[in-house]
Amino acid sequence: MPASLHVSLPDDLRRFVDSRAGDSALYATPSEYVRDLIRRDMQRLSVEQSMLRGLDQAERGEFVADDFLGRLIDDIG
Repeated sequence: MPASLHVSLPDDLRRFVDSRAGDSALYATPSEYVRDLIRRDMQRLSVEQSMLRGLDQAERGEFVADDFLGRLIDDIG
């Protein structure tokens, strides 16, 4: 069962969220919009971590471009 998270937003942020969710918007509900934002942030973090691991490997002389690109594509996809 999904857990609820209640968030207080200032009026300007609430208006923005409302503009992104509803009958004429991409998202049906504010919750759907927020879930998508969180998923995108998780994906961005995963890509960022892959890039940092690749830089660390490169500094140690262990960098293999195909391995790095494969992981990066997996993280993006």
